[in-house]
Amino acid sequence: MIDKTIKYLGYFTAIVLAVLVLLVVYDAMARYLFSTGSVALQELEWHLFDIVILFAIAYTLREGAHVRVDIFYASFSQKTKLLINTISSLFFILPFSLLIIYIGIDFVSMSFIQNEASSNPGGLEHRFLVKSLMPLSFIFLLLQAIKDTKDDYMKWRAA
Repeated sequence: MIDKTIKYLGYFTAIVLAVLVLLVVYDAMARYLFSTGSVALQELEWHLFDIVILFAIAYTLREGAHVRVDIFYASFSQKTKLLINTISSLFFILPFSLLIIYIGIDFVSMSFIQNEASSNPGGLEHRFLVKSLMPLSFIFLLLQAIKDTKDDYMKWRAA
């Protein structure tokens, strides 16, 4: 179930990225060809960019496309790779995800209580909505990391 959820989250992120590209093209054309612009449109671009970055984290982990030192990693045996993946998840991804979720809940709560909005005239309201993506995205990352850690550990034991 986690795999399907993260897969569809990746598809959703790709759609948001396509919308973001179209929005940036429209905004640039409006600004440079017609000398018009919108603060809300520019802030929407940032919010869509946030969605792309935050939701792509779990999808990237699922696909094994995250950053690592491949010049060393590529030469390791499959069993060593599985051990490194398990250890890095246990000591880096899982604790970091839990920390961001813990801190992020207060971050979003404060924004919600204050009904935080853009300080720019014509900017977007309800900033807590985009801020809520931070702990949510790390919940997805945490779930994917737990699944991958379990799978890698089982493969390591079988090897």
